[in-house]
Amino acid sequence: MIEISSLEHTWILDLDGTLVKHNGYLDNGYDSLLEGAKGFIDSIPPEDFIIILTSRRSEYSELTEKFLLENKIRYNCILYNVPYGERILINDRKPSGLATAVAVNIERDDLNDLQVKINKKL
Repeated sequence: MIEISSLEHTWILDLDGTLVKHNGYLDNGYDSLLEGAKGFIDSIPPEDFIIILTSRRSEYSELTEKFLLENKIRYNCILYNVPYGERILINDRKPSGLATAVAVNIERDDLNDLQVKINKKL
């Protein structure tokens, strides 16, 4: 479980293996949402900003964005051609002590165990 403040957030989400079956678009010619992905996205407060990262080449952008639209997966920005190595997030700590960066690694194709709690005291 991750605990976050009630401030507005920026969510940076990987696509393959996190929201959709890893490389499903290559194996089957189409994507499939992972169990829990739609509910997870829907649980993100509407004022929050969602960035999707993917190592997919931009030639798959039309296919990918059509799939996301058809499945009502909301996002503000999607970045293609992102290297598939580690994604490193560096941010500052607020004077109050609030850590402004959170990183979570989940097992590939298994979003079900991720739980987020908003703590209004943070």
